[in-house]
Amino acid sequence: MIKREYLAEAVGTFALVFAGTGAIVINDVSGGAITHPGIAITFGLIVMAMIYAVGDVSGAHLNPAVTIGFLVAGRAQRRTIVPYLVAQLAGAALASLLLKSMFFDHATLGATMPSGSAWQSFVMELVLTFLLMLVILQVSSGSKETGIMAGIAIGGVVALEAMFAGPISGASMNPARSIAPAIFCGDWAVISRQWIYITAPILGAGLAVPIHNMLRREPTASRD
Repeated sequence: MIKREYLAEAVGTFALVFAGTGAIVINDVSGGAITHPGIAITFGLIVMAMIYAVGDVSGAHLNPAVTIGFLVAGRAQRRTIVPYLVAQLAGAALASLLLKSMFFDHATLGATMPSGSAWQSFVMELVLTFLLMLVILQVSSGSKETGIMAGIAIGGVVALEAMFAGPISGASMNPARSIAPAIFCGDWAVISRQWIYITAPILGAGLAVPIHNMLRREPTASRD
């Protein structure tokens, strides 16, 4: 029987990808009814909602880069990493598969693609995920994104970053969110660029850990 925390990660990531990439697809097929700000807000709100819904169960990582970031920070048990990643990827894949069945002719299913150079999007995704992971580490407890303000803070960062960076890199910050629609859209041009959305978020999340540690370090008492 699947453990409840792994089920929570699968359900939470399913909701994130279904609502977030679904907003992109619906915006395309409706002639822009959602709008770019609407898409950004959708991503932020679904992340916030899932943190409150499953944060007490699994920590609501919903993102392989966040799970790996917690591991680097020494907050996650090694034995849980692979099951978390599998659950997140499975939830994302199920969401993209469902969207594919509903919008079969849509070209990308909301997959992320650089609008400019690969380097530009790589740097953007690295910095975006660095900032997101830093906020997560600062407001979370252990490996869990819980508490009254965690959902608002983390969801707000996701919405903010999607708002200004979405037109450049897609503002993924999440390998699962990018991999699933890329695979199910079946476009090799999209699939071949997903290395950006795998490596940059993981590196960005890892870089946030030492900065978090320095920010949390207790100041040395004055000898004066």
